[in-house]
Amino acid sequence: MSLAEEIRGRLAFLDAESLEVFDDSADHAGHAGAMESGGGHFQVIAVSECFAGLPRLARHRLVYDAVRDLMPHRVHALAIVAQTPDEVAQHTSKS
Repeated sequence: MSLAEEIRGRLAFLDAESLEVFDDSADHAGHAGAMESGGGHFQVIAVSECFAGLPRLARHRLVYDAVRDLMPHRVHALAIVAQTPDEVAQHTSKS
């Protein structure tokens, strides 16, 4: 199982309408911090009702708490986009 798949599995509790996990490590090859810890760079894009009513920091904390033990050795950096289905629909209708 790849690390991206492991992260996805750990986030299953979100019961996400959409959950994407990208391994961006190749884009950061040679990055000093990543070289020191050996961890990769990942991006999570999650759309879930679990985020309703939560500020951005609380949403990110839910995701970080699920993978905290992977940091910093297996995951050096984690970029998070955490939205509700309504937020995605609003953004889509404005486009």
